[in-house]
Amino acid sequence: MRQIDDLLEEDGFCVMSHGSGIDKPKRVLIATSMGGFNQGATTEKALAIALTLRGAEIDIFLCDGAPGCQLTKIGSEPPERIVETDARLRCPKCFKQGCATFEPLGVDILTLNQNLTQDDFHEASWIADECDLENLKHLTLGRWKIGEHALAGALRYFARGDLSVEPLADPVTKKFIKAAVLTARAIDRVLSAREYDVVVFNHGIYTPQGVVGEVARSRNIRVVNWNPAYRRHCFVFSHGDSYHHTMITEDAAVWESLRLSPFQRNQILDYLRDRRQAKDDWIWFNNAPDMTYREISEQLNLDDRPVIAALTSVVWDACLHYESNAFKSLKDWMLQTITYFADRPELQLVIRVHPAEVSGFVKSRDKMADAINAHFPELPENVRVVLPESELSTYSLIDIANAVLVYSTKTGIEASAVGARVIVAGEAWIRNKGFTLDATSPETFRKFLDLLPFPSGLAPDLQDRALRYAYHFFFRRMIDLPFIISPDKAKFEIQIDTLDDLGPGKYSGLDCVCDGILEGAPFIHDQNDQATAVRVGSLN
Repeated sequence: MRQIDDLLEEDGFCVMSHGSGIDKPKRVLIATSMGGFNQGATTEKALAIALTLRGAEIDIFLCDGAPGCQLTKIGSEPPERIVETDARLRCPKCFKQGCATFEPLGVDILTLNQNLTQDDFHEASWIADECDLENLKHLTLGRWKIGEHALAGALRYFARGDLSVEPLADPVTKKFIKAAVLTARAIDRVLSAREYDVVVFNHGIYTPQGVVGEVARSRNIRVVNWNPAYRRHCFVFSHGDSYHHTMITEDAAVWESLRLSPFQRNQILDYLRDRRQAKDDWIWFNNAPDMTYREISEQLNLDDRPVIAALTSVVWDACLHYESNAFKSLKDWMLQTITYFADRPELQLVIRVHPAEVSGFVKSRDKMADAINAHFPELPENVRVVLPESELSTYSLIDIANAVLVYSTKTGIEASAVGARVIVAGEAWIRNKGFTLDATSPETFRKFLDLLPFPSGLAPDLQDRALRYAYHFFFRRMIDLPFIISPDKAKFEIQIDTLDDLGPGKYSGLDCVCDGILEGAPFIHDQNDQATAVRVGSLN
């Protein structure tokens, strides 16, 4: 295998030399935006080459300096620095990295500032200054819902679910509002100047990506978003919006009629077992060794009363990716749950605080344990809290639990697939899939809790349904692009033998992705069943 930059230099690849003879080729804008985001730029570089080799015309959109974006990190750019100036420290290097990534392809690189006027900067400043930050989530610029993306950026920057405790929250958040306005104006001009069939970009939340999606959708231009998936070399692509949203609304018809072969059944069961120690993953947050019931009981001082496991999400992350459903917030759910169990002494509640609070890419500054301690200086006798730093295995806790309570964590998928009874309180992906108890209010949540302890685990037919969904999620929606490798958790590389490897026919997963981008075909790919795309049909 070779590094792609070496091949580009040797082969002299240029988009102009790879026409397909198509009378009207599909025009694709790859809105990478943050050229210094290695995972995004590297993956989209591969997509640019692959789509070109299939006859598409590609442009790249890069940000060359904005007051705030997903790469704005509090550790490297403290609030005081953000407030002082719009000239962010990372911008020049980020833009330079983006140009170095895409210029060898010969594509047109369109930039943020070349599509802005001085009036745009005045407008952005005025909107930011006049905005009511308490209602920021509902801020719109014409048809574009920019407020929720500006708020998402600020929450991510501070790594908090609530900005009220941050003394510089207001002026920092205004920077993200300005960035959202400028992004909207610039990308609108780009999309109006050239007739694109589809806009492709990573994630689909935050500024700039979320704003790019808002503008494209308002112009009835197809949007494709993608994210790295858990399994090594795998990615989740989605039509129209971030997969964080589309996985919730996905039509169950694409998976519920699956009849798993013995091989497929063993494949998902083996993966779920191996995932406990992240053996085949490149994204994980906890890979603690399995523990026995006795070991957990001794560590947490449990007795023989039924154990109910409550699995939290990361506080700020839950605010960004999901709408609260039954409760006002993740914290509200947790505190009301503890209050309930204080009156159920015949049960034991074990709260597993999400390990990603300390092991995620963005370390949370809003700790669930702090919120619990503030409201319960002394916990009820039957409640235990497992801190995010703990080596206690979340999966082993699920094994011994009579039921599992989740807000929005994806671990609910795995818990259901191994037969656990799961009660959903937030907007999790397993909601409305037919194998969980889905609360729509605090009252219905408490009614479900009143059923505890359950007499048995998930019924066999429901566990089978959960297993089919888990297979769909982990092996059909997660598309394998084996030429993208990860030397470390924060960096991607492309390794192929020749550039033609990215053309049609070499990698079936890449063919699926390109068909989805160019033709609107479903982003569902099963390497064990090459007829998948025929069975599920097209989205066109």
